[in-house]
Amino acid sequence: MTAKPAVRVLQRVVFPLEPDQDILPLYAEGELGQMLTDAQGATMSTAASHQDSVQVASRRSFRIDAKSRTSFGTYFNAFPASYWRRWTTVDAVRLVAEVSGSGSVFVYRSNARGNVYRVDGTRFDGAAGEIVAFDLPLSNFADGGWYWFDVVAGGEGATLDKAHWEADSDRPQGTVTVGITTLNRASDVATLLGQLAADDALLDILDRVTVVDQGTQHPEDADGFDEAEKALDGRLRMIRQANLGGSGGFSRGMSETLDEGVSTYHLISDDDVRAEPEGILRAVTFADLARRPTIVGGHMFSMFDRSHLHSMGERINPYRFWWAPVLDAPEGHHLDEAALRSTPELHRRIDVDYNGWWMELIPTVVMRKLGLSLPIFIKWDDAEYGLRARAEGIPTVTLPGVAVWHVPWTDKDDSLDWQAYYHERNRFVAALLHSPFQRGGRLVRESLYHQIKHLLAAQYSVAELRNQALEDLLSGPGHLHEQLDTRLARIRETRAAYPDAQIHKEPGAFPDKRRKKVSKHGEVQLPDGRFGTYAMAARGFLKAVWPVSDLSRENPEAEVAAMDARWWLLSQFDSVVVSTADGSGASWYRRQPAQFRTLLRRSVVLHERVLRDWGSLSEQYKEALPELVGQDAWKATFARTEPTPR
Repeated sequence: MTAKPAVRVLQRVVFPLEPDQDILPLYAEGELGQMLTDAQGATMSTAASHQDSVQVASRRSFRIDAKSRTSFGTYFNAFPASYWRRWTTVDAVRLVAEVSGSGSVFVYRSNARGNVYRVDGTRFDGAAGEIVAFDLPLSNFADGGWYWFDVVAGGEGATLDKAHWEADSDRPQGTVTVGITTLNRASDVATLLGQLAADDALLDILDRVTVVDQGTQHPEDADGFDEAEKALDGRLRMIRQANLGGSGGFSRGMSETLDEGVSTYHLISDDDVRAEPEGILRAVTFADLARRPTIVGGHMFSMFDRSHLHSMGERINPYRFWWAPVLDAPEGHHLDEAALRSTPELHRRIDVDYNGWWMELIPTVVMRKLGLSLPIFIKWDDAEYGLRARAEGIPTVTLPGVAVWHVPWTDKDDSLDWQAYYHERNRFVAALLHSPFQRGGRLVRESLYHQIKHLLAAQYSVAELRNQALEDLLSGPGHLHEQLDTRLARIRETRAAYPDAQIHKEPGAFPDKRRKKVSKHGEVQLPDGRFGTYAMAARGFLKAVWPVSDLSRENPEAEVAAMDARWWLLSQFDSVVVSTADGSGASWYRRQPAQFRTLLRRSVVLHERVLRDWGSLSEQYKEALPELVGQDAWKATFARTEPTPR
């Protein structure tokens, strides 16, 4: 007699940890009409009305008002069938729901085009805790599609007591260590630890939480930390180290997990996030049942606009060697305005090159094979790791229903601040390691174009940092570990010498704007089409080497909002006040012809050197990669750097 296979819960139906109306559309949606595919295959859309948080009876249960309908075809509660079909051994799932009251349960599926079909349904009436179950194949989900269910309440209302999606599997249960890197976000870390500790199912598979503290404001001093530490019941480990950037903090956590040798997986987490603990359970389960060792990443929602999805998936454009959303993948999607069920673009499976390190689960067997992060402080560490994994046949899957809320970067432009150095250098390092094109495709040319734009905009601090980045790149891979703990201080020292890097918070910090000759077309002129842009750029180039007016030395000629601060516009002024992207201050950009010429000459020489030496540089960095990312090199860096003093 053949033994019956074990049953594995793949995904629990859950509701928000807190009564937050802004995120409820990610868990449950009310409907004003049905959304089905008719006999001709045409999709009939539906209007959606949001549920009320008072209908959330508990973390697992939800009340449906009499004669109303609630759909659980939502980001966190629909089942992403196509991902499970493509990447795991699961070929059928079972929806199990416990319901009370009276009404009906209807099960739906979609395809990659977003067409929706009702596949099953049943009535329930009167019994408390009645169990309904549906066996559902995964045979028609090659390119995309979801399963979900709706509950329609009868005259006395109904309650979904609990529900989950399960499958038969004998695969062993993996366990996880969560690694959090933090820099002066003590309160955020304490809150995150509390969220992890509050989920009993997660605690069952959680070996340890390792917090790598690289700052001077420590989580131990924050409200709620003591309670979270107690609830974690010995699982928490706090480590202090020098500020080695995200790559240094994440690598320390990865190294500790490997040394401990207990966990099946290591979960990388940022500090400025809010968690959905169910997502960690799903990521571990998905990885347990994957056909081969697989990195499982989560999506990012905005911490402030909490139903705003950053992107469905990330890729690297190999010719430009620049990150971007996967083609056809929705970017910046508001799920409170356009629900999953009525957005066809969300139904196609998105295959990615990498996942952001706001949340990523990495099997420890993968870390032993690939090593730790590149020692590049910040920027491109996550993308490079994904490309490194892909080169070894290890896929990365960004799994819907797995996500965190993260502080967004849409209100800042970190390509103009101290991070400009890391953007430039690390993009080139990653390209030297992974670009499939001779001499990096378009990268060197595009980098020089961007450099010229920064110079025409009088963003001299940015241009200087980018030049320094290429100088360090040309020095070879040995500088990466060597400068990891010291480079940031030199970057800040460099920026201090440039007016465009000096941000003033007070609105009255600058003299009144004045201009000797005012254009009849207004203070700010926009170019007319492509030809107009080229003409304005040509004028800006001539102006960049022309002497500045005496008046512009004393008074800015204009004030420009960050959203309008394009290079071709800024190039028309001798001096201009430009606000920061987050609206917290402004800087006074001042044109300096001699500085422009010096920086431009150096930029051209450096880009020519990189292009000429691309082949030998690529060989150097590829040869050094195993040592750079190895535990021994990282441990040596940890040992020689002192923790930030308290």
